[in-house]
Amino acid sequence: MQSGVAVINNVNTQDVADRAACIHGTRGTFMVWQFQLMTSRLQLEVLKTVAVAGLLLMNVGARDVRSEPGPFSALHGSWAGAGTIKKSNGSSERIRCRSAFDTGTTGNLSLRLRCASDSYNFDLTANLAYEAGQISGSWQEATRNVNGGISGRSASEGRQVQAVAQAIGITSNITLTTRGNHQLVQILTPGAEVPEINVSLERK
Repeated sequence: MQSGVAVINNVNTQDVADRAACIHGTRGTFMVWQFQLMTSRLQLEVLKTVAVAGLLLMNVGARDVRSEPGPFSALHGSWAGAGTIKKSNGSSERIRCRSAFDTGTTGNLSLRLRCASDSYNFDLTANLAYEAGQISGSWQEATRNVNGGISGRSASEGRQVQAVAQAIGITSNITLTTRGNHQLVQILTPGAEVPEINVSLERK
């Protein structure tokens, strides 16, 4: 009888041990699976955070590129208006003008200014380059077939431009002042048929 009890006890003890090992194994497997799931979720959140940060940086960079002004950005577009000329004989006349500024290439400016009064007209074109506040380039007046060089300075994205246009026997001092959609143009040419031109233009 004692041996039978021992066998039963051995069986019960072994069964309990097996059940405990199975439960422990199941719990271990569950804990491993739970840890792997938590790790996967953490990695996913990290990837999401990195992706969002990358998109934000790309958007900021794009805004910076788009918003960066050029050295002549305040001048870009078409303008029209009127003013007066003072002639060498002391008389004055009303004059109407149209201008166009092309600032498509960074650091460069192409312009055309056409004006006409009852007895006087001119068609001026110029191409300018900008570097560290200084401008330089060439100009041509089509109605008189005169051309030469131009130099000066520009500030505040072209809002303040002062230049000297020169050719043989001609020196013109040109000032452009731009405030928003309003622009003032003054051209002083001592000794010329028309020594002074003052024009007020509005952006079209």
